[in-house]
Amino acid sequence: MSKVAIDVDNVKKVYKLYDKPSDRMKEAFGLSKKPAKKHYALNGVSLQIKTGETVGIIGTNGSGKSTILKIITGVVNPSEGNVKVNGRISALLELGAGFNMEYNGIENVYLNGTMMGFSEKEIDEKLPAILEFADIGDYVYQPCKTYSSGMFVRLAFAVAINIEPEILIVDEALSVGDVFFQAKCYHKFEEFKKMGKTIVFVSHDLSSISKYCDRVYLLNKGTLLGEGSPKEMIDTYKRVLVGQYTTDESDESTNLLEDEGIKKAAVADADAADLGKNPDLLEYGTKQGVIESVYVTDDRGVKTNAILKGSEFTIHMRVRFNDTLPAPIFAFSVKNAIGVEITGTNTMIEKAFLDSVKPGMVKDITFKQKMTLQGGEYLLSFGVTGYNGDTFEVYHRLYDALNITVVSDKNTVGYYDMFSETIVTDGAKSDDGKVVEISDYIKTS
Repeated sequence: MSKVAIDVDNVKKVYKLYDKPSDRMKEAFGLSKKPAKKHYALNGVSLQIKTGETVGIIGTNGSGKSTILKIITGVVNPSEGNVKVNGRISALLELGAGFNMEYNGIENVYLNGTMMGFSEKEIDEKLPAILEFADIGDYVYQPCKTYSSGMFVRLAFAVAINIEPEILIVDEALSVGDVFFQAKCYHKFEEFKKMGKTIVFVSHDLSSISKYCDRVYLLNKGTLLGEGSPKEMIDTYKRVLVGQYTTDESDESTNLLEDEGIKKAAVADADAADLGKNPDLLEYGTKQGVIESVYVTDDRGVKTNAILKGSEFTIHMRVRFNDTLPAPIFAFSVKNAIGVEITGTNTMIEKAFLDSVKPGMVKDITFKQKMTLQGGEYLLSFGVTGYNGDTFEVYHRLYDALNITVVSDKNTVGYYDMFSETIVTDGAKSDDGKVVEISDYIKTS
C-alpha cells in the first residue's frame, strides 16, 4: 500500500474583508459595530496525495489553487482543518522570495540552503549543480539587485530544484526564462517524475497537466468540485469555464462530478460568446454585413475555448446583412501567438455558399474540422467579404477575435500533427541470416 505524502483534511481558509482600512483598526479595538465580511479562499477542501504521484490542481483564477499550496508548504496557516506532510518539500511558488537583494548570487544560495535546513557542507556539495543549472556566468558574484528579472528567476529556480526534495510543489513556475531554460526546467521536472518523487503541479497550461499528471483535482471558488483522470477533469473544467453547471449555494459539499443538475442550456449565448474573446480586437469594414457573434464548440457541442488535440470542433459565426449583396464570402483564419497565419478557409474555397443576400437576412455559418494543431495558444480571425463586379470589398473583419487553447499530451515537430501511424519491425533476412538491403530486396522481388 502506497504511503501518503500529503493529507489535507477539511481545510478552510477565511479572510476578513473590510470596506475601508479604518474598519480593521476599529475591529482591533472592539469599536466596530459592523462585522467584517468573510471570504472563504478554501471551504472544506480535502485531498490525499500518495508518495510518487504527480497530481495536478486546476481551476479558474480565485479558485484557491495557490492558497492550498501555501498551506501545504506552511507559508499560510489554515483557519480550520488539518494538513499532514510526510517528506521534505521544495516549493516553486514565489521564486526568490527569500533572497536578499544586497547579497550576491553565491551568498543567496547559502542563505536559502540554510533556511531549507541544509548544512554548509551539504550546500558546498550542491553548489556546482546549482550554478550549472542557473547558467548566469560571473553575475553570480554580483549583488542580486543588479540582475535582470530573467537571471534572478533562473538562480532562484536552480536553488529550489537542486536540493533533492522528496516532494516538489510547482505553481506556474516552469515557464521562467528563455525557451532553452524552459526546456531545461521541463527536463528536470521529468527527471523528478522518473525518480518517483511526489509532485503537486498547479498550472493554467492544460497540455502540461494532461501530459504529466496521474490525477487531477478541480477547484472552483474555494470548493473541491471533483477528482479524477486528467482527461476527465479537463473536460469538466471546460464546463466550469463557461458556467455550465449549477450548484446549491447552501450545500458546500456539492461535487460537480456527482451533480445531476448540470444543465447545458443554462448559459446565455452572450455569456458563452465572451469565452476567449479579445477585448482589444481590430475590426473594420463597410458594415454592409456585420459579424454579430463568434464562438467555438467542442465535439460534444459545448461552447469552449479549450480543444483537445485530435478531437473534432466547430467554429461558429453569425452575420446580419444591411444591404443587398451578390455572393458574400465567410472566412476564418488561425494564427499562433507570434502572429504567423497557420491555416484557414472560406465558403468560396469550400464552395459552400454562392447565393445573394438581402437586407435583414441573418446567416449562421459553421466550419467543422479535426484539431491537428500542436498544443498551445492560438488566435482566430473572422471575415465577411465579397466582390462588387471585379472589386473586392470587405464588409466586416474581426482580427484576433478569439483565443483558443489546444490541449495535448503529445506534440510532434512543426505547426501541426499528421497523426502518423508508426511501426518498427525487424529487417528482412536472407537464408544465411544477413539483413537484406532494400535495394537488393527490390531487385530480387
